[in-house]
Amino acid sequence: MIFHPVLHPVLLVLLCAPLVYLTVRALINPRKGPVAGSGGRGLWALRLGMIVVVFLMLLRPGIPGGTSQALATDTDIVLVVDTTASIVAEDWGADQPRLDGVREDVQSIVDEYPGARFSLISFDASAQLRLPLTTDATALMSSLDVMRPEVTDQSRGSSIGIANRMLADTLSAAAKSAPDRSRMVFYFGDGEQTISSDPESFTKSAKYVDGGAVLGYGTAEGGPMQKTTGRLSPGSGSQPSGEYIEYQGARAMSTIDEGNLRTISEQLGVTYQHRSADAAIALPDAPTSTTDYSASGEVGNVIELYWILALVLLALIAVELTRATMLVTRLRTLTRPQTEVRDD
Repeated sequence: MIFHPVLHPVLLVLLCAPLVYLTVRALINPRKGPVAGSGGRGLWALRLGMIVVVFLMLLRPGIPGGTSQALATDTDIVLVVDTTASIVAEDWGADQPRLDGVREDVQSIVDEYPGARFSLISFDASAQLRLPLTTDATALMSSLDVMRPEVTDQSRGSSIGIANRMLADTLSAAAKSAPDRSRMVFYFGDGEQTISSDPESFTKSAKYVDGGAVLGYGTAEGGPMQKTTGRLSPGSGSQPSGEYIEYQGARAMSTIDEGNLRTISEQLGVTYQHRSADAAIALPDAPTSTTDYSASGEVGNVIELYWILALVLLALIAVELTRATMLVTRLRTLTRPQTEVRDD
């Protein structure tokens, strides 16, 4: 049996002691109790039981309910996500945008590395740090939920390597602040280079990277892309217009460039993996030197017992209320005026 009192036990004793004293005094001699004529010894014993039950409830008793090991991944994970217009090309699963696949895979990464710190970088015409390193996975998924590609009318082309400097800076800062932690990078994109210059290299980040993957989205056949506008829908950022981007009178099609994606994976020193809706993501193990269990090896679970005491208290209160109801009914009967019947 273990206890988690809502207040310090000494305070609980001080709160309950006066009530116990008055109740015990009345129990010993009901006629000299705090309220004369308020019940015999049986009822005062009932009231003493209520006080004891409340005291035990406030102690919050419980019993050990087994143990579970808590896995902690001492790893910093940086996610680099393409937010150019092509990320909403509809060739993921049943004509869904690629961004849906990115969100699903990020959730898998969060589940695979519990306790890790996550950072989110997005890129289109420029790179943006959307979320600094944090263990708050809910904040990460919320950032992804509201993330939308750049406004179509403002797009002037982009480079798949535009985030190279921001990634290197983020990894370098993480290495300086926590040199004992390992670092992983996951790059999400389709590899389409839409400006004439060559992509920037990620080689400066390689020395900080201990694992990760480049994940490619899209198909060789390609998928159409809806235009995105600056209008906002509640809680979801800029919304698609319902119209599709066109090129030479037909719908423009975005196709994956796996050659570019493999080049990025070589620069970072991680593996490349093509993603599709019908295949589960294959994630690498976290570096063995940074994956361990909590210091104690296990975290105890407690089965709370206060609810049993609450049921007992309700039963005792029900007895007291029943008695009070009976007394009120009897009192009304005694005070009801009697009509006299005269015989003439």
